[in-house]
Amino acid sequence: MNQFAIRFTIAYLLLLPLQALVFDHMVLFNVAVPFVFIYLIVMLPVTLNTNVSVILGFLTGLGMDLFADTPGMNALSCTVLAFARKPLFHLYVTMDDDLAGRSPTVQTMGAAAFLKYVLTLSLCYSVLVFTIEAFQLFIPELLIARIAGSTLYTFLLLYTLDSLLLRRREKRL
Repeated sequence: MNQFAIRFTIAYLLLLPLQALVFDHMVLFNVAVPFVFIYLIVMLPVTLNTNVSVILGFLTGLGMDLFADTPGMNALSCTVLAFARKPLFHLYVTMDDDLAGRSPTVQTMGAAAFLKYVLTLSLCYSVLVFTIEAFQLFIPELLIARIAGSTLYTFLLLYTLDSLLLRRREKRL
């Protein structure tokens, strides 16, 4: 098994239970929920085949659906997010040669491009998951508040997580 598969498996086994047991209960103002587990999709290597990333996105969403008892909401949202990840990445970064096999980080992309990338993916996921959920009960103001709040909350936690991991990676060098 290669290094990517081992790292992804460990992150999968850590982030999904943490999301279900900790982050799902860190609701701000009864509106904003952080979706930290999408870090698995955000950090997939840029050069990873789209089919593989869609399968990994589906498995990530399916695992979260099993933990959170949400029938298919996360699986659909994560699958679409994994499919849209590469085109969204190329909106902010044009070079692909330097990132062969590497994950998007502040260090590899630059701070501004990485912040835009993570914010866009957080927004896409929040829009998808809350729009799917809105089919049950639709209050437009609450939907907009949940999307905006969860996007910002997720963005802040993902950026913090990446910053913590970046410091750890720098110490190893």
